[in-house]
Amino acid sequence: METHLVHVKEPLEPLFDRYLKPILNPGDWVCLSEKVVAISEGRVIHESVVRAGLLAKLIVKGVKKYDDDVGFSDPRKMQVAIMQTGWARAALAMVVGGITKLFGRHGDFYRIAGHRISEIDGFNPETVAPFDEFAMLGPQDPQRAAQSYSEFLKVPVAIIDANNINVEILGFSNDLPVTAEEAREIVLDNPIGQGEQLTPFVVVRRLRGDR
Repeated sequence: METHLVHVKEPLEPLFDRYLKPILNPGDWVCLSEKVVAISEGRVIHESVVRAGLLAKLIVKGVKKYDDDVGFSDPRKMQVAIMQTGWARAALAMVVGGITKLFGRHGDFYRIAGHRISEIDGFNPETVAPFDEFAMLGPQDPQRAAQSYSEFLKVPVAIIDANNINVEILGFSNDLPVTAEEAREIVLDNPIGQGEQLTPFVVVRRLRGDR
């Protein structure tokens, strides 16, 4: 669903009143972009305060590169991750992750680094301005946020981290009518988009005849 450009620390409830409530039907549930939740919570870092250090530049040499997504190939984004996890832990994650990758195991860098750094987004030139200049951390507590928004909207809510690489369910309300994995499969084609669509909300509605 297309909205206006949401600004940093702008509450989402008025947007729900304006854009979602008029079109919701019984049985619907809603997916929210983790980016819009993070922006509303003020969990953003402007590029002007990020200076990629040697460790960040070294780590990105070993990350997987994608043709259609910036991923963690930007040293500034990796520097934001280091700011969250600490220099020593990031260095340890780099060493261990590099070793285990030689044996065909992937993702250990993010697992060891922790602090949900895989949810960090930003510094993507295709993102709508001015947020192409920001890194966005994940929502503070996506499970609690999903439950709170669900109670406001009176329908189930899931918060998703969607990009051109993957989709993950970060949090969902207690009344979500499907499992987290089923919800992920439903939005696997990333209907929220990755550029200037301004579509941070998705209404999921069962078609007639579907069971």
